[in-house]
Amino acid sequence: MWSLKLFHMTQSGAAEVAPRLAETEADVQAQVEAHMEMLLGVRFLASEYGTGPVHGGRIDSLGLDENGSPVVVEYKRGVDAGVINQGLFYLSWLVDHRAEFERLVRDRLGAPAAAQVLWSSPRLICIAGDFTRYDVHAVREHRRSIDLVRYRYFGRDLLGLETVASVSGGQPAVGVRRKPVVRAGGAGPNAALDELVQALDEALLGLGNGVTRVQRKTYRAYQRLRNFACVCPPQKTKLLVYLKADPQEVDLVPGFTRDVTGLGHHGTGDLEVQLRTLRDVERAQDLLRASYAMA
Repeated sequence: MWSLKLFHMTQSGAAEVAPRLAETEADVQAQVEAHMEMLLGVRFLASEYGTGPVHGGRIDSLGLDENGSPVVVEYKRGVDAGVINQGLFYLSWLVDHRAEFERLVRDRLGAPAAAQVLWSSPRLICIAGDFTRYDVHAVREHRRSIDLVRYRYFGRDLLGLETVASVSGGQPAVGVRRKPVVRAGGAGPNAALDELVQALDEALLGLGNGVTRVQRKTYRAYQRLRNFACVCPPQKTKLLVYLKADPQEVDLVPGFTRDVTGLGHHGTGDLEVQLRTLRDVERAQDLLRASYAMA
């Protein structure tokens, strides 16, 4: 059930803008595909992609997310108990046809993107009018990366997306304390950095609902539907974190924050934050929350 209330404010009063479902499933699909990178952080590859005569199906949308993970997107106008199983069927097909998918990526996005496809964490995104508690429970028991996204239209031109549940590799995104993945700890020169990595990991995972973690060779991404933070491997004395928060709206502090718009770096995000101590993690909390709110 959609809980957000939207009001149109005028001098004479306030009028609620009632949420509504799309007229057809195809309407939702067409709008999401047209703006997929902005809405989901996924580069659009193909629509109604055929899975061949043996499987005899058509994948609603195929894409590649910011971290190079293959993405299957399935849509339903309202509540449909079969959307998750249908999506998982197509996701399994995709994993079994890696070469075909990589050819598609090469044709649409070029050879560098095809060479960076991350097969360790293919994703399923289900977009529907609503989901049941059984749907939410089912994805939390599964070993795939799945996002359940509820949509609603407001008025003529407003679209709302709400993440209902998000899991990475079958591990709940929230509600269960997970042991952070850190480098080897103990006494010595790396101990302080290990503690810093762990503190940042806990801070990012604890920001709110639907936070999942994706490990790439050169960075670790934290995402809801889209990346909101990317953490690079520790340097000698510091951690570099790249956030989606707008650098133009931040009072930049030399040695702590930097605008890297247009500069090459690992991960995504234009605001670089340099962390050297645990106090820096606390100091960065507002920036972390601002970036999380944009994902």
